[in-house]
Amino acid sequence: MKRWLVLAFGSIVTIGLIVSPAASSNGPKVLEFQTMVGVDGPFVGSANPIRGINGGGLPWQIDDAAGELSSSGKLEVTVQGLVLLDGPPVPEALRGTNPVANFRAIVSCTTTIDGAPATANVATGPFPATVTGDSTIEAQVSLPAPCLAPIVFVGPSPTAWFAITG
Repeated sequence: MKRWLVLAFGSIVTIGLIVSPAASSNGPKVLEFQTMVGVDGPFVGSANPIRGINGGGLPWQIDDAAGELSSSGKLEVTVQGLVLLDGPPVPEALRGTNPVANFRAIVSCTTTIDGAPATANVATGPFPATVTGDSTIEAQVSLPAPCLAPIVFVGPSPTAWFAITG
């Protein structure tokens, strides 16, 4: 019985060592989210940027979002229904649509530079977005060390956002 337990334990450890490097190659999760919110109210435009990133020029809404960021900088974001607000002040012809061909993700971290607190924003390249506001972003970004209190934005450029993690 004792020999069987040692054999079983050894098998479990061996399997763990084989599987573990593949599972941890992206590093531990830094952030996992199941929701984002569209830019609205005082965050529309450049009057009230968040961490130096301006809100889109009109209000946006989003149906669904999910994503995760690993300590190695692997970023995965899926958005569905990220479109201009279906109401005023958006012009009627644009309501409920996405007029932008590509979305990017921006990861914003609080970090330290020369011992002082700072904000570091890193953006992905462009990823295709449908007119109904669906997009999948899978990218590798260079995170600062440390990357504290990360926020993920989705927008048209590294300096503007349409949706943000809450």
